[in-house]
Amino acid sequence: MKLLEGKKALVTGAGRGIGKAIALKLASEGAHVVCVSRTQENSDSVAAEIQAAGGSAQAQALDVSDSAAVDSLVGALVKELGGIDFLVNNAGVTRDGLLMRMSEADWDATLNTNLKGAFLMTKALTRMFLKQKSGAIINVASVIGLIGNAGQANYAASKAGLIGFTKSTAKEMASRGVRVNAIAPGFIQTDMTDALKDETKESILEQIPMGQFGTAQDIAEAAFFLCSPSARYITGQTLVVDGGMVM
Repeated sequence: MKLLEGKKALVTGAGRGIGKAIALKLASEGAHVVCVSRTQENSDSVAAEIQAAGGSAQAQALDVSDSAAVDSLVGALVKELGGIDFLVNNAGVTRDGLLMRMSEADWDATLNTNLKGAFLMTKALTRMFLKQKSGAIINVASVIGLIGNAGQANYAASKAGLIGFTKSTAKEMASRGVRVNAIAPGFIQTDMTDALKDETKESILEQIPMGQFGTAQDIAEAAFFLCSPSARYITGQTLVVDGGMVM
């Protein structure tokens, strides 16, 4: 029997990259996965890939910064599925730029998706989690939330906020058997890193003791661990997956 057999997971930002890898991993371990992204097309694609591999999934399009839409979707899902066991808040955007040139719109867009989105999703499911007295919430943060980065004041603030949010909600839910943890990925190989110039890649790699970029699968394995029974006594923690970059 698979470790997550019979469990139900909701993964935001599941349309590509890290979110997609997490959705595929949780499904491969037996969970029914609700794949949520901003576009129905991307959500459908990942759900179809899970189903083609013999897993169980469904697709939903959602703007996680829209409180009314979040409440509506979450309410419908809880009623349909009878509950959610795992929530992975992975939806995120970047709007990079130096602070002196950063627009208020770029600040708001980043905080609204990365931080407010996690708040809205978690709040919408909190009553259900507390009532069922079980479950795990994973917030995908970033090493940038730990060390900051020039040109990413908005992104760093959102991810640092997510780590603080994780600790606070973990303290609120622990007595009811609900665990809340964060994952802070380092530099992960994605379409964005593939587009970097070779000299830029070399400069980044010099900062990573293991000398290589991580993969989305590395983050998916960490997420699976935090959902699994092996992590039953872990809450309020930030698991840094970065090849040693910020140790």
